[in-house]
Amino acid sequence: MAQLTLNLIQGSVTFNFDLEAAQKLKQEISVLMSSLKAIATHAASGRGRPNPQKPMEYRYTGDVFLEVFCNPNIYPSPFAAKVLLTVRDDRLRITSEAELTRLIEDLNQYLEQL
Repeated sequence: MAQLTLNLIQGSVTFNFDLEAAQKLKQEISVLMSSLKAIATHAASGRGRPNPQKPMEYRYTGDVFLEVFCNPNIYPSPFAAKVLLTVRDDRLRITSEAELTRLIEDLNQYLEQL
């Protein structure tokens, strides 16, 4: 099991994360990106309010508990989107925001290492 480093808006957090969980998170982010792009495309067309999209809620339990949440309905584009991250174990809990684009970069870098 390799370590994943996630860069937050202020600081970073590193923890053990397995390949299968990383691939699942990447799939969830791909669905989120599709939702964000649909919202941005609809807004650009000027046809009123877009249909509400389902938020992304990813959970992983391993050495730590990781939760990644994003509501695509509040961001005008994928580049503006942020995710709420919670990383906790029995002694520590960190909750912070991270830029979606930075999360994608961190995850891709992790997957390339493996």
